[in-house]
Amino acid sequence: MNEEIIARAGEIVAKKTGGGNEGYCVLALIDKDGYPTASTISASKADGINWITFCTGLSSNKADRIKKCNLASVCFDALDHNITLVGTIEILTDPDIKKEMWYKGLEDNFDGPEDPNYCVLRFQTDRYNLLVDWKEAKGTL
Repeated sequence: MNEEIIARAGEIVAKKTGGGNEGYCVLALIDKDGYPTASTISASKADGINWITFCTGLSSNKADRIKKCNLASVCFDALDHNITLVGTIEILTDPDIKKEMWYKGLEDNFDGPEDPNYCVLRFQTDRYNLLVDWKEAKGTL
């Protein structure tokens, strides 16, 4: 049964990638004082619930927090689902990955995928807590 719920959660996450308002989720990171901080961010791409990428600036608060502590949580929420993932996150600056994760809308903040301030955040799920189609699943990947 968990596999079914995990697969359905992955489908929901996939529909919310590619940037834009439909892709917003909450990303929680630990701040410099050790407190959790949460903010909305657009998801760029995902592999089910295994990993999710986000795009931001190297000089952003998010990047600063990740440099100090790579523990993170992601939550996609709507009336019919709550997909909460816990894991680790890393900052990627590889030019090929930056090009692959680029989506329309990022040009409002960056000069293109080659912009030295543009980076990709890659979240890797360790454990999950899912409520999808009114079915629950908890576990580790």
